[in-house]
Amino acid sequence: MKLKTIGPNGRVVAFIDIGTNSVRLLVVRLNPNHSYTILSRQKQQVRLGEGEFEEFEIQPEAIDRLVMVCKKFTDLARTFSTEEFVVVATSAMREAANRQGILHLLRQETKIDVRVISGQEEARLIYLGVASGVPIGERQAFFIDIGGGSTEIAVGSDRTYRYLESYRLGAIRLSNLCPLPENAGPVSPDHYKRIQDHVKDTIIHSVRKIRNFKPALAIGSSGTIMNLAEIAQKAIHQTGSNGDPVLSFKDLQKVVDLLCSRPLDQRRKVPGMNPDRADIIIPGAAILETFMKELGLSSILITGRGLQDGLLIDYLSRIDAFPLLGDLSPRQRSVLQLGRSCGINEVHARTVTSLVLELFDSAKELGMHNYSDNERELLEYGTFLHDIGSFISYTNHHAHSYYIIKNSELLGFDEKEITFMANIARFHRKKAPRKNDREVMELESRERDALRVLTTFIRLSESLDRSHTALIQHVKFTRVDKEYVHLEVTTRGDCQLEIWGVEAEKKAFEKVLKKQLVIERILTE
Repeated sequence: MKLKTIGPNGRVVAFIDIGTNSVRLLVVRLNPNHSYTILSRQKQQVRLGEGEFEEFEIQPEAIDRLVMVCKKFTDLARTFSTEEFVVVATSAMREAANRQGILHLLRQETKIDVRVISGQEEARLIYLGVASGVPIGERQAFFIDIGGGSTEIAVGSDRTYRYLESYRLGAIRLSNLCPLPENAGPVSPDHYKRIQDHVKDTIIHSVRKIRNFKPALAIGSSGTIMNLAEIAQKAIHQTGSNGDPVLSFKDLQKVVDLLCSRPLDQRRKVPGMNPDRADIIIPGAAILETFMKELGLSSILITGRGLQDGLLIDYLSRIDAFPLLGDLSPRQRSVLQLGRSCGINEVHARTVTSLVLELFDSAKELGMHNYSDNERELLEYGTFLHDIGSFISYTNHHAHSYYIIKNSELLGFDEKEITFMANIARFHRKKAPRKNDREVMELESRERDALRVLTTFIRLSESLDRSHTALIQHVKFTRVDKEYVHLEVTTRGDCQLEIWGVEAEKKAFEKVLKKQLVIERILTE
């Protein structure tokens, strides 16, 4: 069932995910132009499943913690004038014998209705949240999310899933079913193997099905997997966090050996360890290690996206004609979302982007550069966002553009790619990039060379739509010799302002490309 189109004033929606270990809040403003703005993200551990999987009832202390956190989160959401709450509960709630009483209590205390979702639906929503933010393309990927009470997996591309499954395996559940030493001491190899054997017995039939899909990559979400990757970085490699890391199977085994060798009090002090997870991290690691071993996975990409993001994507998909979904890739979607959330002039942005790509392609055909499709794509997105800094102030908007892009959550890009796009926008006007510029120093040598050439193209393209009236229909480099490069400009009217702008860029062009620019104008009716 489709929702109505977003009204002229937009809509604020709060998404709450009541998990076995934590409760998460996401407050989003849906804008009339079909972009959205994240207003708040919150997370609070409640340990809802603590003791539940022995008696099949959520314990009174956990219920009190849940009600308190939900009340605080709903009060916070209402300060943003939230019009609608979308609230789901997962493993702990769906298995609790006393869930109806808890749902009634939440309705009384917080005025929200909670939808308890199945394991399959949880897996679907997690898939949506992760696949919408990670570049996968048509490849088949294996997705895994390890929660407190259950583990969800999926196999699919960035457009659709082919297999979903939910298991009664979770970090808290396994810590209850296979208790670690009562004295909180080290975990013996035999005890750890018993946990793994339980996991293997649970997943054995699904593993055969997953293998048949031959996934080309693996992606892990959830706090447990993220924390294991953080420990691998800081305790094994002794480096800091670097965004979305890749956790290798060998590093995971080293993390397991390290954690099992230490008693609980020392485990909490391991570099990268979240102390609140120290008592349940080993069962969680056993789940991940068993899956990776059985599927022959040498590494897994780690992402912070998950169920909460899936709730948002699912909500957006039910809004009529929402343009940020459909055929767009995660990269395209996140760039468009950022641009629209900052109110860019989309017509001008698309005009300049079209021109800069014509310059890139024609220059490559003439042998003026040998940059790849990846650099072309980053040039395209950086150009589309080049004026985004006007959202802050037109004065020095190129510098503001750099700051916004550099510090935005652009899904599907790594930090180096975001930095490159930010610099494309930074140097689209005023001074050209120099080797000792602080922003440029973050890039590697090849990237710096590419930046100098590609910012020359964007400066020409920006000049060619100087009046923001799309007078220039096409532009391309047509000939190149030892001294000159010929630039053909096809126009549909008087574009003297644009031509003057290009003339002003001739000196910078010659400095970078080592050739003089000759402009040839073609006028169409």
